[in-house]
Amino acid sequence: MNGMVQEGLSGRSTHPQAEGLRFRKLGYIALNVTDIERSHRFYETVMGLQVSGTGAQGEVYLRCSGDHHNIVLYPAQIKGLRRIGWQMQSESELDKVVVLAKRLNLTLVEVPAQECDRLRQGRSYRFLEPHTRACLEFYAHQDQGLSFTPSVAKIQRLGHIVLATPQYEEALSFFLGELNFRASDTIGTRITFMRCFPNPFHHSLAIGTGSVCGLHHVNFMVSEIDDIGKALWRFQNNGAPIVFGPGRHPPSDSVFLYANDPDGLTVEYSYGMEEFPEVGARAPRVLPQTQESTDTWGGPPSRIRPIPIESG
Repeated sequence: MNGMVQEGLSGRSTHPQAEGLRFRKLGYIALNVTDIERSHRFYETVMGLQVSGTGAQGEVYLRCSGDHHNIVLYPAQIKGLRRIGWQMQSESELDKVVVLAKRLNLTLVEVPAQECDRLRQGRSYRFLEPHTRACLEFYAHQDQGLSFTPSVAKIQRLGHIVLATPQYEEALSFFLGELNFRASDTIGTRITFMRCFPNPFHHSLAIGTGSVCGLHHVNFMVSEIDDIGKALWRFQNNGAPIVFGPGRHPPSDSVFLYANDPDGLTVEYSYGMEEFPEVGARAPRVLPQTQESTDTWGGPPSRIRPIPIESG
């Protein structure tokens, strides 16, 4: 890895203006799907999310927490990632994102008020991350809905998203050096797991190497290990191919199961995850680039195929 990545892995942000950037969490993922009704049914009845509304573009809002939404499905001709929503700790932190984007000469777009109303969010901004081609959205406020009532799975929260890119080191430099993410662990030179500081969970984002920019998977954290076992059979009974697991990830110590949704986008349930304190966190580890670093249970290798990111 280059010097910027090494320095970022060892500690805090490498740019002084980014040191104050503070996130609350990964807020939501927006996905393009080719059959909105089919995907709506899958995420509601097979994954266990709750529908919280629909929008003018035919989009469907679903949640797995008290937020208004954690997943938004948009009808589209091409499947894949539409955008990633990051919730900042405050309006002042959102202002810092605006300053950062201008300093880096990124094309910053303020989300129109009408769309913010549909999203039930305060002011929001977007830019295209140059090394993954992912559209990143930043906001500080989203309406809270009714308490989430688990159905087929006891989902706790939207957990993380994993992206692939041929510009691996450059993407790490951007997230670690500019956005003040913190590295938790790395497997060889293949993938780095990062948390949006000071969120405690082992990773809310991971960046892996790939031949094209793509969406690898979206994760949901569950509260019982039985949710993993039950999902194994529920996925199979509903025609959702299992593409990895069940197993246990050594970096985060999470038990996992991955399956494909109707468009072939990969979703994951995971149980358990290491948490980091804001101060005094352990140093990130570099694990060997072996199958054992991905799954301690010794199952077959992953059959996940990243879905190309066509546009922001």
